[in-house]
Amino acid sequence: MRVFAFIVIIMLGSFKGRAQVESTAYNLILKTLIKESVPTITVKELSEQDLSKKLLLDAREKREYNVSHLKGAKWIGFEDFDMSRVRGVDKEQEIVIYCSVGVRSEKIGEKLKAAGYTNVKNLYGSIFEWVNQGNPVYDSEGKQTQKVHAYNKKWGIWLNKGEKVY
Repeated sequence: MRVFAFIVIIMLGSFKGRAQVESTAYNLILKTLIKESVPTITVKELSEQDLSKKLLLDAREKREYNVSHLKGAKWIGFEDFDMSRVRGVDKEQEIVIYCSVGVRSEKIGEKLKAAGYTNVKNLYGSIFEWVNQGNPVYDSEGKQTQKVHAYNKKWGIWLNKGEKVY
């Protein structure tokens, strides 16, 4: 038990200076999944800013986006992502990408950076943490909803608020 406690303390110490979410367990999972190859922005930071000045990109599948997404977000997908979906976007425009937890969005962010986009950020904890912290999401008709596509039951455990849809 002491060894486990020591490992947890060491891992928590390594969060210093890194983006975080409210749940320590979720933080531990995200730390192992997200490389931070794309700069991150926390839900708290994003929620305190004027979202209309940012390009929000949803890197989930279309069926996930249709259930709910951040207000004003543009769907770009993941599996079938194509750079044509960001055609015409100024390469210096502030872009915030999200998915369910931040892994798919980080991979799309890497592609955008490689294509010359200079102001790309990954929403740390993504839509799950956005909802967990009480922020609103909107359905395909633009109406606020409590529903969130939880990807699958394995990943859905990190979504603590809202109504899970699979």
